[in-house]
Amino acid sequence: MEWILALAIGVLAGSGIWLLLRPRTFQFIMGLALMAYAVNLFIFAMGQLRLDAPPVIDPHWVDPARYTDPLPQALVLTAIVIGFATTALFLVVLLVARGMNDTDHVDGEESQP
Repeated sequence: MEWILALAIGVLAGSGIWLLLRPRTFQFIMGLALMAYAVNLFIFAMGQLRLDAPPVIDPHWVDPARYTDPLPQALVLTAIVIGFATTALFLVVLLVARGMNDTDHVDGEESQP
């Protein structure tokens, strides 16, 4: 299962970088979203989830190594919300730029061969 997760993170990051290098604004936004998903999966995977471990302190357990670390889950949840908001903002900027320039090229003009 670790190989599948590592492969998924690698494919998402590679696809995101490839889309970031494209000349269209929409492709750039999708590349940012894929990179955000890859980073979220990476943070979540590095959190070392434990089965049947309480996320908050239980007075019957005194060993802190037996607790689940809630920080990776909180970071990923916050990153999802911020990523959604920035993607919505970038899409609005894309629509305004497309309306003003009649193109979605990142430079604002098409290259003529």
